Amino acid sequence: MSAPQGGYPPQGYPADDPYGQGQSQQFGDHPVQPGADSSLHGGSIAPASSTHAGGHKKRAYASQAFEFGAGANSALGGQPKGGGSYPVPQGAGYGGYPQQPQTPQQFGYQQPGPAVDQAQSALAGQPISGYGDPATSGVGGYQPPAAGYPPQGGVGGVTNQFGQLGIGGQPQPVPQQGMQKPQALNPLYPTDLISQPFNVSELDLPPPPIILPPNSSVTPSPDANSPSKYVRSTINAVPTSHSLLKKSRLPFALIIQPYTSLHDAEDPVPIVPDQVISRCRRCRSYINPYATFLDHGHRWRCNMCNLTNDVPQAFDWDAASQKGVDRWQRPELNHSVVEFIAPQEYMVRPPQPLAYLFLFDVSYAAVTSGLLATSARTILESLDRIPNADRRTRLGFMAVDSSLHYFSIPRDETGQSETSMLVVSDLEEPFLPVPGELLVPLVDCRENIEAFLGKLQEMFQNTQNPASCMGSALRAGHKLISPLGGKVVVLTASLPNIGAGRLDMREDKKILGTSKEGSLLQTASSFYKSFAVECSKNQVSIDMFLFSTSYQDVASLSNLPRYTGGQTWFYPGWNAARTEDAIKFAREFSDYLSSEIALEAVMRVRATTGLRMSTFYGNFFNRSSDLCAFPAFPRDQGYVVEVAIDESLTKQFVCMQTAILHTTCNGERRIRVMTLALPTTTNLADVYASADQTAITTFFSHKAVERALNSGLEAARDALQAKLVELLQTYRKELAGGNMGGGGLQFPANLRGLPVLFLGLMKHVALRKSAQIPSDLRSAALCLLSTLPLPLLIQYIYPKMYSLHDMPDNAGRPDENSGEILLPPPVNLSSERLVSFGLYLIDDGQTQFLWVGKDAVPQLINDVFGLPDVSAVLVGKKSLPILENDFNERIRAVVEKSRDQRSRSVGSIVVPHLYIVREDGEPSLRLWAQTLLVEDRADQSVSLAQWMGTLREKVVQ
Repeated sequence: MSAPQGGYPPQGYPADDPYGQGQSQQFGDHPVQPGADSSLHGGSIAPASSTHAGGHKKRAYASQAFEFGAGANSALGGQPKGGGSYPVPQGAGYGGYPQQPQTPQQFGYQQPGPAVDQAQSALAGQPISGYGDPATSGVGGYQPPAAGYPPQGGVGGVTNQFGQLGIGGQPQPVPQQGMQKPQALNPLYPTDLISQPFNVSELDLPPPPIILPPNSSVTPSPDANSPSKYVRSTINAVPTSHSLLKKSRLPFALIIQPYTSLHDAEDPVPIVPDQVISRCRRCRSYINPYATFLDHGHRWRCNMCNLTNDVPQAFDWDAASQKGVDRWQRPELNHSVVEFIAPQEYMVRPPQPLAYLFLFDVSYAAVTSGLLATSARTILESLDRIPNADRRTRLGFMAVDSSLHYFSIPRDETGQSETSMLVVSDLEEPFLPVPGELLVPLVDCRENIEAFLGKLQEMFQNTQNPASCMGSALRAGHKLISPLGGKVVVLTASLPNIGAGRLDMREDKKILGTSKEGSLLQTASSFYKSFAVECSKNQVSIDMFLFSTSYQDVASLSNLPRYTGGQTWFYPGWNAARTEDAIKFAREFSDYLSSEIALEAVMRVRATTGLRMSTFYGNFFNRSSDLCAFPAFPRDQGYVVEVAIDESLTKQFVCMQTAILHTTCNGERRIRVMTLALPTTTNLADVYASADQTAITTFFSHKAVERALNSGLEAARDALQAKLVELLQTYRKELAGGNMGGGGLQFPANLRGLPVLFLGLMKHVALRKSAQIPSDLRSAALCLLSTLPLPLLIQYIYPKMYSLHDMPDNAGRPDENSGEILLPPPVNLSSERLVSFGLYLIDDGQTQFLWVGKDAVPQLINDVFGLPDVSAVLVGKKSLPILENDFNERIRAVVEKSRDQRSRSVGSIVVPHLYIVREDGEPSLRLWAQTLLVEDRADQSVSLAQWMGTLREKVVQ
């Protein structure tokens, strides 16, 4: 296969697929010889010490916390009625709730427990006639995966086929032979968005169950369908035709998160070790739990394109032990998410080693802020954490100001300890002075690398040079690392102001908040995109760590990670002299260096005949219409793929299979395969009842970013509002019979969070109308909106808020069963929920605010901060003091647990800053925290009540 077809050098992966898309090559049982990408298509933190809740004397920080209906957590029943040990501030109202006493059920709260339990009552509604009985059907339009389904006959006639298991592992009833009943899907529960206010706990509900026909999978495994943490669909019942999907106005897209942790050991997937890979000859799909066996098990039918294929002879044979094996135990027939160890045919070259090239900014700004010293020290202390199991990992270092500084590090065995610095001042055609000695094996040069990193700060500590030729440095770095491929890590505190890719200061406060603001969010130089595409071809990925105290043009620089599978991390106003700044970056950068990454990866999504992957969103380069290229595949990003229905679907269910061919950082070629099966339907009500509100929001966040970059912020906000109105109008017209019912606004219970999530997106710092938001801040936020995995993205759009002064007795303590720290129940993001004597944590996953009410009693302040009263509490970027009392330990445990990404099945290096905010303190800090209260009116935006009123007016027009 010749390289010029895709323009890729030999180590790349050719862009076309000779066998991939319907070409009639016949291979029998022999392994395919694919072009490289055709082989693709082809913890919990325990508090220091805490007394058990049982023997703990409950203390309340205001007697209102004991009165019914007071305090945000009062409905949980965790507070005994009666006096507390702390004085009561005069005139304080009920704990943020409306004036009249409310029953706990009205807020959807029950006894402290999982968020799913808390949200059940908030979703109570009546099903549309014929869609199930609310008495037996569970939460908000979702049926429990077993008993709640309408009966489908007895369990008879089961021979060697197995009963299908749902996502939750509950077996579905198998119909009697001869009965052909239509599959009953999720019932549709209408709810009134006006009279039944949204409760934040609803965002923690799982997606509507995927109800597949009985015996859909070839084994009865509970893992036969992809868990939602890996792949989830915006709709869990697929319309059988394009016209029905169009009529629904709902998007059909997959939210894909191939890795759910930074390290394999934290979330292992089943591995197929024997290199026996059975794939369809026509569509190149991998055998999976939804294939069917024919001809006494000698052949299998592809569940994507229906072609009959031979089963490989080695499928039932263990070559290592020379014994037959039970094929029904094979991981790929029991698990929807598996990894195959790839044989030699899946490689165009030997697996590349892991290589990092660090580009240090050594200009005056970077040295005086402490960036150079902190980053060098962090790398030094993290050398043992960098993946190096195969002992092939290589490191290289360059420094950048108005010249390029290369460092030639000798091997330890030579006896030389001095690293030589080679300075190149030609920025137009930078050359490599000693190509062979600049990217060195960590194992062979460990001592000299340590010595070099220890001296790096001294080399430049007296610099006065303000210039940065980072564009030219990237070109030179690309030349250095491209023979191998790998990661270029840029650490810079300056705007690239000379050489290639030179950028100018273009921030203009006069155009912020105007229609011209969109121009600041677009790249100022074509260099960055074209260079990024060049890097992608050579398997070079770029990560940007940006630290400027002034304008840095994040909009232009973020193109480098966007097209190379990297990420942009932004630290505005960072200075190592602030302990919190230094610790945050050091922790994040160390975790970044320790993270396992996949190299030279390509991703393709295949689907049942009639479905087509139409649009891809995320950080990668679209090498062909359906192939995404990742020089390095990160562990902390999510991707969105829009699906088109090209032909009518005739099957009872469809499958979509995501495959990622990659090299592990330990030098092993692997294919990660994830298969999702979804039922089909001809009924619009089924489509709406199975829609996933958080997946839909994730899809539209990517669409909004695209619209903002192409057409401006106002167009992005208008498009979000228009889409929501369209969905509400469609539901009203097609499923609610055009009836609004007494001034209400009807919508399915499983989509009740959509209006508030869209409002949160429109008010987000990336998109909201404001003349106060610097373009760098907006651009960095747009980068996160288009890369964050779903759980973190939803929290970024609609942050978590916890009431701490009256939290239940078990909050902040380890759960007896799981050992995980329990969080208080979240409360809605409204200032109505804030009481003047309260203490609250607001957390959007990137930043945390600890809100201290102006009337907080001295005992509360003493317990949490060790200070006499609220006036002594210092505001700003802080860490909580470690005090020897139970309440301080619990508060610190809650703050730390709220930062715990692993418990949400996502990988992330981010350690949010904690800001202490006093209600009567620094105004700008207070206003910043209040912008996270999505349901309030702020700046030029509307409150949730006004938003719902606007929607209703537009829907009934």
